Amino acid sequence: MEVLFWVGCAAAYDSRLKRIAAAFADIMNKAGVSFAILGNEERCTGDIARRMGDEDLYENLARTNIETLNRQGVTSIVTTCPHCFNMFKNEYPKLGGIFEVEHYTTFIYKLIDTGRLKVPKIEKKEIITYHDPCYLGRQNGIFEEPRSILEILGYEIKEMEHTKEKSFCCGAGGGMMFQDVNKGERINNIRAKEAVSTGASTTATGCPFCLVMMEEAIGAINQKDGTNYFTRDIAEIVNELTEGR
Repeated sequence: MEVLFWVGCAAAYDSRLKRIAAAFADIMNKAGVSFAILGNEERCTGDIARRMGDEDLYENLARTNIETLNRQGVTSIVTTCPHCFNMFKNEYPKLGGIFEVEHYTTFIYKLIDTGRLKVPKIEKKEIITYHDPCYLGRQNGIFEEPRSILEILGYEIKEMEHTKEKSFCCGAGGGMMFQDVNKGERINNIRAKEAVSTGASTTATGCPFCLVMMEEAIGAINQKDGTNYFTRDIAEIVNELTEGR
């Protein structure tokens, strides 16, 4: 195989987020990428456990994953989740887990750039805005590839007020997705207002957690105002608009 597709907890179990994993698998199939998944041997990377202070659980999960990956002879990994990407890139090496890892946005960009994935006909599409996931953008400096993909597909990108290095979190990071906010306005609601204020019909994301949080908040705006804004993952957009070699 060329690469191991690390599906991640969110895209493996959540019914909405499974569509991201399926779309990315379709993309790799179209591009002729030989890939595998671990299936039931895949465990959570431990990101949320570590962010919430359970270091023992994190280390147990990480060491189990490292042992499994080494036993299977895995050297190259691609993830749809920036949290998983960050763990493999920056935190697993401290426990001896040395792997080449790539986020699916940079992986897809290379597939298009090398001609393995074809854009049949570039047509000018509607305005779109892009939300930078924390662990992809501010933590790992990946800003341009997701935007380049959208531009190649014919979208006009309108940036939110806070973008790239100064982007806002969607509100899910650090385990906050699983906690109630009892003071102030929810971050995803603030971020959703920034997104719709651009005039974009669609907000694109490159993270399953961001997709959940933005869909929830933008959906609430639609329900309140009778509008029709959308939130979609980049893999879903790419899968619809590209062809294989």
